[in-house]
Amino acid sequence: MATEEPAFTVAFHEGDFEVRDYSALVVAEVSVSGSRDEASNAGFRLLAGYIFGGNTRRQSIAMTAPVVQERASGETIAMTAPVTQSGEEGAWIVRFTMPANYTLETLPTPNDARVRLVPMPAARYAVVRFSGLSRPADVERRTEELRTFIARQQLRAAGPASLARYNPPWTLWFMRRNEVWIPVLRTV
Repeated sequence: MATEEPAFTVAFHEGDFEVRDYSALVVAEVSVSGSRDEASNAGFRLLAGYIFGGNTRRQSIAMTAPVVQERASGETIAMTAPVTQSGEEGAWIVRFTMPANYTLETLPTPNDARVRLVPMPAARYAVVRFSGLSRPADVERRTEELRTFIARQQLRAAGPASLARYNPPWTLWFMRRNEVWIPVLRTV
C-alpha cells in the first residue's frame, strides 16, 4: 500500500537538489527535547498515538510520509512532510502531515494536549535527497551542500534546515530515503 506524501511541484532540479513548491496543508506536531534521535522517537510515538485513535473520535488517520523534524526556535517555519529534524540537543518540533482529504475543521481533536493541529501555508523549499542512515555527520554534510546550492542559485534561506525521513525504522539502511529541507523565499 502506498503512503501518501504531500503534493509539490518542482520549480528547479539539478542532480540531487530540487527547489519545490508545496501547497498549504495541515500538520500534527509536538515539541520534544533531547538528542535528535531521542526527540524523533518521542515525537513519533506521541503523533502515532494521535493518528492511531488517540483522539476524541477514536478515529484512525492514515500515516503519511515524511516525518519532519526541526530545531524549535520559538518561531514557526512552514514545513511539510517528511519528518524533518535539525540540531543535536535541545527542543525539537516533530511533524506528521495530515492526509490531503482533511482540514483543521474535519480532523478529530487530539486526546493528548501536547499534540497540536497546525495549518501550514504554501511554501518553497530547497531540498537535497540522500539515501542511507541519517547520522548527524551525514545530515550536517548534506545541509552544508544544500546551503552551497542555495548560494550558487542566488536564493535566500527563509528558515532553519529540517530533516525529512520517509521510511519506517525496519527499512534496510541502504533503501532509506531522507531529505534535508531549507525554506527559501520565492523570487518569481
